[in-house]
Amino acid sequence: MAWVVIVIVAKGLKLEKHGFEIKAYSLTYKNKQVNSVLLKLLSRTRRGIRVFADVSVISGFIMMGFAFWFLLNNVANYFVIPDDFAELTVLIPGVTLTSAASITYFLLSIPVVLVIHEGAHGIVAALEKIKIKTGGFAIFIAMFAGFVEPDEEEFNKAKKISKLRVIGAGATSNVIFAFVLGAILLTNPFFAMVLPEPLLSTFYELPEGVLILSIIENSGAEQAGLLANDIITSINDKQILSPADFPSLNPGDMASVSVLRDGQPLNFSLEVMPAPDDPERGLIGIMRDNSFAYKPVMNFIEWNDPNVSMFLLWLWMISFFIGIINMLPLPILDGGKFIHTIIDQRISEKAVNGIMWGIYAFTFALFGLNIALSYVKSGWFTI
Repeated sequence: MAWVVIVIVAKGLKLEKHGFEIKAYSLTYKNKQVNSVLLKLLSRTRRGIRVFADVSVISGFIMMGFAFWFLLNNVANYFVIPDDFAELTVLIPGVTLTSAASITYFLLSIPVVLVIHEGAHGIVAALEKIKIKTGGFAIFIAMFAGFVEPDEEEFNKAKKISKLRVIGAGATSNVIFAFVLGAILLTNPFFAMVLPEPLLSTFYELPEGVLILSIIENSGAEQAGLLANDIITSINDKQILSPADFPSLNPGDMASVSVLRDGQPLNFSLEVMPAPDDPERGLIGIMRDNSFAYKPVMNFIEWNDPNVSMFLLWLWMISFFIGIINMLPLPILDGGKFIHTIIDQRISEKAVNGIMWGIYAFTFALFGLNIALSYVKSGWFTI
């Protein structure tokens, strides 16, 4: 419905006259003045961009290696350490993004990430004297893309190292931006939700557990003897530090719950009850404190608006993972171009194509396996 409204408004405003191309399935904007803007920026920052361009080649290899390690390790965790398996989904508004808040944060974050990504491609291309014909963005119903379009002839004639600098610049800029934003967010309690150990315990004072506000009548928690003001420290031997740590439970199962009561550790065994709104989801039978009890060690920024905190958390997440995933060697991603540039002209074109399609097949299978195992573990999940 939103897409239909966008197309109708674009047609009504006659945006075709201002560089837009409107089709039933896409809206594309191209600007031919991008190259002159990039050259002006380059004239003031040439030395810094040169360093950034060289770093982009090295970081391209590092990010590609990290992406493969993460996906392979994640698959291994599914079979060896299931609790450490990270569930993955592709973020698509209206499909996997269903809450209004998530869609809003996503839509606000994507333009920022795309401008940084494509701007980095463009300014490094200008540094390498590769002309940018146009730049812009495209919307394919619910998917977003940004682009800079280099002069194909100049790009093909450029040195191999110049091509690698241009290709690696986009993902590198996203990850650098994510690191800078992450450093700022270390003062934010919400950021603790995504930090792994040992970073979590280094930059945050860890809570003892999750406070029980009240007990649901006739629940397993009441029958087992849990009380309000108890602090849950573990469920089924899984450490509980925040509400996000609560494991998925099945109604009818028995769960072991450890709590602190007046500073004394106690253990209980209780029957899991079905949730009133979803009989297939299990509850232990408590009303819990859902606030984030993590306290930043570097507490010099006041974060009073949770909406700002969540937007910046989404911006960090999307910038980091777009940077990393974009270096996977797939046809539509920078990683595919990066690998193709490295092996091109070293062997025959037929051999290059064969190797690339083999790499594409392996990468796609690995990525798809992570998505499939996420579905097997939790079903079709949305955010």
